[in-house]
Amino acid sequence: MSAVVMPELDYPDDNGEPMAENTLQFEWIVTLKGGLDALFRADPDVFVAGDLLWYPVHGQPRVRLAPDAMVAFGRPKKTYRGSYKQWEEDNVAPQVVFEVISPSNHAPEMRAKHAFYERHGVEEYYVYDPDRVTLVGFLRDARGRLAPLAVMEGHVSPRLGVRFELADQLVLHTPDGGRFRTYMELVEEADRDRSRANAEIARAEAERDRAEAERDRAEAERDRAQVERGRAQVERDRAEALLRANEALRAKLRAAGIDPDAV
Repeated sequence: MSAVVMPELDYPDDNGEPMAENTLQFEWIVTLKGGLDALFRADPDVFVAGDLLWYPVHGQPRVRLAPDAMVAFGRPKKTYRGSYKQWEEDNVAPQVVFEVISPSNHAPEMRAKHAFYERHGVEEYYVYDPDRVTLVGFLRDARGRLAPLAVMEGHVSPRLGVRFELADQLVLHTPDGGRFRTYMELVEEADRDRSRANAEIARAEAERDRAEAERDRAEAERDRAQVERGRAQVERDRAEALLRANEALRAKLRAAGIDPDAV
């Protein structure tokens, strides 16, 4: 009797839902994902993703969620992942996830997301509403629950090391004193850096040109001085020649019996 071959289950890389519902939500998803990428760029064993489907249970393709941003410590960076299949990742669940609230998100949906993350091993869960500028956070407690943080202002993520601040908007401070920046802020900073670099190059070139001009002037002065020394030497030689000629004439006059001083 031959063994029954079970059909291979499909784990789609796309859930058919948009990454974001508006430009503000999209900008924050990109900022969070890019900031996390930058934070762990030197660590080959930290995987960062944005809006990537996470399948925590093998054989259950309907059990899935796509966090707006997630971080999996202990997983290698790869050039491409169509989805995060946990059983192919040494069963490592993303330890940190972020959700950025959109206008269509409702309370039952967010409760379901919280339950999903709690059930499947997330250690830190942060929810930011950019329209209302509100932030809530949850940490896994001793009972294995994602318990809400009483205070988010000044909270430092145990895993990420970033500090959260709420002013006119969310600000995430990195351990080295920097902060997460939007794409446009990075572009503007790069433009300023290029402008500063170009100004430094222009100043260096101007200094080089001034130094070359000074060297040229110094060489011209040396050349003029050499010419003056040559002219002075010619004058001295001429004076000496006249003096010798005069002495020779005086000697001839004396030899002829003529007193040169009486002439």
